Amino acid sequence: MSNMCSDRVVGDILAGWRYDISGLASEMRGDYEAHLAECAHCRSRQVLHRTIDIGLMIVAGVSAVMFLVAFGAVRHFSPRHALVLELIALAGFLFFSVVWLIVAVATPAPVVVADVARIQARRIHDRLPSQIREKLPEITQEFLKERQ
Repeated sequence: MSNMCSDRVVGDILAGWRYDISGLASEMRGDYEAHLAECAHCRSRQVLHRTIDIGLMIVAGVSAVMFLVAFGAVRHFSPRHALVLELIALAGFLFFSVVWLIVAVATPAPVVVADVARIQARRIHDRLPSQIREKLPEITQEFLKERQ
């Protein structure tokens, strides 16, 4: 893997966008997609950024669920300072829910996850027998088409 970008100008533009081209119009995306396809440095950076984004969403989601479980445990066992513990648990749940929402809105992680789901669904669809594939609704066929 190369430590240097093959085109510093395009690489610097992509780095400024955190290697996210999902919001660009399809006619503007071509050069950037070509650069990501040929430049191992930028492609690896893009993978790193998406891994961090998805990791943040997973950690925030698990944390929010754990605070909700803690709230339920406090409600169930009713310790001496239950109100304070309940408030702390609800505050933690609220905080990590907001963190999850911010990451989901500010990064292309949901788009990446949806694209992976679409690719996997297309693979499964292609393995189905033709008589079953023909019976699938038209909306399923539209979902499985390539994103433009």
